[in-house]
Amino acid sequence: MTNLPNPPHTGTPHPAQDALLHALGLTGPTPELDAFAARLAQAAGVPYAMVNIFGDQQQFFGLHTPGEDSDLPTVGRSMPLDHGFCPEVVDRRKALVLPDVFSSPRFAGNTVVDLIGIRTYAGAPLVHGDTVLGTVCFVGPVERDLSTGRDSLTLIKQHRDHVMAFLHQRAGIQP
Repeated sequence: MTNLPNPPHTGTPHPAQDALLHALGLTGPTPELDAFAARLAQAAGVPYAMVNIFGDQQQFFGLHTPGEDSDLPTVGRSMPLDHGFCPEVVDRRKALVLPDVFSSPRFAGNTVVDLIGIRTYAGAPLVHGDTVLGTVCFVGPVERDLSTGRDSLTLIKQHRDHVMAFLHQRAGIQP
């Protein structure tokens, strides 16, 4: 597999990146990726977790949300590229942990803070070669103490590594 430069996250994937997504079996949501998201949400103790692939919008190929009996907002399988914190992770090409999004004015005004009440976030990029495919992330409505940042970083990186290992193994591709 060729290493591809990442196109800006503000548009449609480059055709070669689209081919890579297909080679990795990333053509849409799957029960396996939903299960990864559910395990991440449980491990993080939050109601939401996603395996997020970037195209002309953010697509949640793996998604865990609160049950129907919850009074928390519902999250669908897609979101605009200017919503949330995952676009920052893709641009930075490294993990981002925000135990309390309000502690950073840069992130406190993000649309998801108001739409679904996000107060804590952790995300890590899904990288194949030089290409960032998307992210794995968890979000929650309750802020965390800043001292939880290191543990959240370790957790999100472990889950990112598990997702990438699964994708590579399923596709028979060496990382």
